[in-house]
Amino acid sequence: MTQRTILVTGASDGIGAATARALAERGDRVLLTGRSPAKLAAVAASTGGEACPADFARLDDVRALAGWVRERTDRLDVLANNAGGIFAQRAVTVDGNERTLQVNHLAGFLLTNLLLDLVVAARGTVVNTASAAADKYGRLDLMDLDSARSYKPTTAYGNAKFATMLFARSLHGRFGGDGVRAVAIYPGDVASNFAKDTGTTSMKLFYKGPLALFLKTPEDGAANLTWAMESTAARSGETYTERRALPRKRHPQMDDAALADALWAESERRVGFSQEV
Repeated sequence: MTQRTILVTGASDGIGAATARALAERGDRVLLTGRSPAKLAAVAASTGGEACPADFARLDDVRALAGWVRERTDRLDVLANNAGGIFAQRAVTVDGNERTLQVNHLAGFLLTNLLLDLVVAARGTVVNTASAAADKYGRLDLMDLDSARSYKPTTAYGNAKFATMLFARSLHGRFGGDGVRAVAIYPGDVASNFAKDTGTTSMKLFYKGPLALFLKTPEDGAANLTWAMESTAARSGETYTERRALPRKRHPQMDDAALADALWAESERRVGFSQEV
């Protein structure tokens, strides 16, 4: 099989680390990034991957990561925007954005745009990790992207994950003609350290307590991400859940073209991308 060059974000642990292992076993070249240098180094050592730590709560780290990738390759077959998190307390990053929005959406938006020519060169695929929280809690309000009026961890997370879904749809619309595929996928409820920073007892019990026995493994989640990378059944611009087109009612804002365009413009403004290209 042809070796692909794939960048996986959020690769320090959980689904990202399992995805890196699955891709390495397939024979792909894996470039890895994550917030924890020690955990990331361990994943790199076990997969033969190349690693660059980056904290997505700092956009300068994202810019440095993009430069690191460009030093190593002139094409990206897959960019897996898997990094994310849900946080108990509202916080504003050094870049002036609410942390949940930046870590889950804006950092991936910036990284993708900084590396987009490498994806185009490979006629490659961008895969965004989505979440059922987008359907349960997400109703995007461009006038309050920073959750300044009121902050609930699940609502902020749902909105940020819906933004990643809308981003994938916009990528398809803008760059599908250049051969870029863009897919968002909800990998399923996976037992992991995902909710350790929520401060929400119910979510901690759900992901790490006795209920975790009924959750999927990180390897299950990774299988769904790799399916989105490879399967012709995963249509560009769409969001999937566990290898199937979403069976539930479509998110009411998904087909709002004006919202998608406005989110793109606001995301560009917040990451300063127009000044960098």
